Amino acid sequence: MSDDMLSQEEIDALLNGGNDDSSEQSVDELLTGIERDAIGEVGNISFGSAATALSTLLNQKVEITTPDVTVVERDKLSDEFPVPHVAVLVKYTEGFNGSNLLVIKTSDAQIIADLMLGGDGTNPNGELGELHLSAVQEAMNQMMGSASTSMSTVFNKRVDISPPAIDMMHVEANKGTEHIPDEEMLVKVSFNLKVGNLIDSNLMQLIPVQFGKELVEELMNPGGDEKPSDPQPVEQTTIDQSPTSHRTAEASSNPANERNAQEAVPSFSNRRDANVHPAAFSDFSNTESVAVDRRNLDMLLDIPLQVTVELGRTKRSVKDILEMSQGSIIELDKLAGEPVDILVNQKLIAKGEVVVIDENFGVRVTEIISQKDRIEKLQ
Repeated sequence: MSDDMLSQEEIDALLNGGNDDSSEQSVDELLTGIERDAIGEVGNISFGSAATALSTLLNQKVEITTPDVTVVERDKLSDEFPVPHVAVLVKYTEGFNGSNLLVIKTSDAQIIADLMLGGDGTNPNGELGELHLSAVQEAMNQMMGSASTSMSTVFNKRVDISPPAIDMMHVEANKGTEHIPDEEMLVKVSFNLKVGNLIDSNLMQLIPVQFGKELVEELMNPGGDEKPSDPQPVEQTTIDQSPTSHRTAEASSNPANERNAQEAVPSFSNRRDANVHPAAFSDFSNTESVAVDRRNLDMLLDIPLQVTVELGRTKRSVKDILEMSQGSIIELDKLAGEPVDILVNQKLIAKGEVVVIDENFGVRVTEIISQKDRIEKLQ
């Protein structure tokens, strides 16, 4: 009878090894290889544009490359993020019905915040306060705004997002986890993030599996009801939806090349390659982005702003105000010769000294308020 009994090692192997294999197999079956590649390429396209926006904000060369797509269980996120991270929730308001969660390391967020506040990123603050989180939130807002614009081009429809929500996420302590999608299985898209010589890390994106599948379906089968397998509409489908359709259309218009054109699109994977091929950006030198930003700035140059030069301030009671008469002297809170404040739309931007130009008063700018001080005054 002892020969029929299982040893403790065999029991442990059945309990542990067998369950792990079946669990890994079920996770792998959630997304096919083609679906993972398609999700990765969508991320590659959108975050390629986001890198350009972040490069302009930080005045640093930014590269976001090499997406790695995996499936993780929500209950095991503590293994993926064992230490506190910064999480930014982005919801789609138009074009898609879903959301994604951007996760970056706390140390990376500190460097980004320092750069946003006018620092050089080499000595970031050890703590992330509200001001620093607001700076990171603004950086992510600009990034995802550019990403949604790229997605609008890829999916040939308008894509909008809501303002992102930011929080510190510590999964093990169950803090800041309310932004994590409720689905049991999540798709994790991990990008390699490089910011100058300051950051060489990962930027992670968490989306529900079903939302990821919807993105793939929308990418591969735009319109939903169209059937790309029919021989007649093949040329029309490639012209309307594929980024390389113009080249394919020219080949199809020639009867001698008709066979080659049909061979370029019949399979699901070939259509995927055609859609995602032009998206990889290897170098984000900011020459083109600066030109675009200047064109965008030109649209704002005619907007009128109210410029105020403030000599000083004081507080008086109602009694003192009523007792004022012609010739009364009001003492201000500034010393003689002290710089005056220059405000634009009631926001302090510079300091200067009063001068006389012909018969008119003027002000000579002597100091521009730093970006960090301006942001602090906006809080």
